[in-house]
Amino acid sequence: MSTRSGSFNEIATEYDRYRPRYPEELAAVVADGLRAGPRVVDVGAGTGIVLEWLLPRLETPEVQAVDISEGMVDAGRKKFPFVKWHVGRVEDVLPSLGKNDLIVAGQAYQWFEREEFLDAAYGSLAEGGRLAVIQNNRVHVGSEMLSAYEDLLETNSPGYTRGYRDIDIFGEMAGVFGEQGTAVRVERRRWSRSMQVDDFVGMASSSTQVQRAVDAKGPGVLDDIRSLSGKYAIDGVVSVPYETELFIADR
Repeated sequence: MSTRSGSFNEIATEYDRYRPRYPEELAAVVADGLRAGPRVVDVGAGTGIVLEWLLPRLETPEVQAVDISEGMVDAGRKKFPFVKWHVGRVEDVLPSLGKNDLIVAGQAYQWFEREEFLDAAYGSLAEGGRLAVIQNNRVHVGSEMLSAYEDLLETNSPGYTRGYRDIDIFGEMAGVFGEQGTAVRVERRRWSRSMQVDDFVGMASSSTQVQRAVDAKGPGVLDDIRSLSGKYAIDGVVSVPYETELFIADR
């Protein structure tokens, strides 16, 4: 637990500023068919980036959010004071939040005890309720800059591998929801984010993997990231390709 919370407590402001957001059209996919006044829980909510993206699509929702990091929750409360925030381990808190119409996890699934989380999510959904898992993945294959960036992380961040998010989310969700006769749906979008070099370095420094590299090797890691991204910049701008994956299961 301390590893999960400690990774984010000190970087909440930078995380909120620099993290990539999600394609707008996928918010409509998540919200489609939900009743008015849905009960919603954002799990692994961080500073509320998923809520920024999703809430405009929902009609008078009742919203709760859970994150293990007090720093992230403090930042989230400032942005969304009407949301009921909880600090704690998602797997422990979720069963106490009643029956819900939507449980959504953004950029957090790999941090959970996943089997335990999926069981808790299924049990916390009302009949007809929905679980949505969404994540942005950097597309390093075919990008010389991102491939070099992954090399840098693997060299400097203890335990990091570029395949850390190679998880069979579809299969894991189907293992819980599929047994109940529910199909898991998948949507994917490719897109690109143009960033100033300073913003790329800021984004990198807000990540757990880079913070671990800085802890292990010192702040010179950030200088290396600046040098690397500057090498590939055109007029001070780098292009970062992403693939967004959305997994949806209805109870």
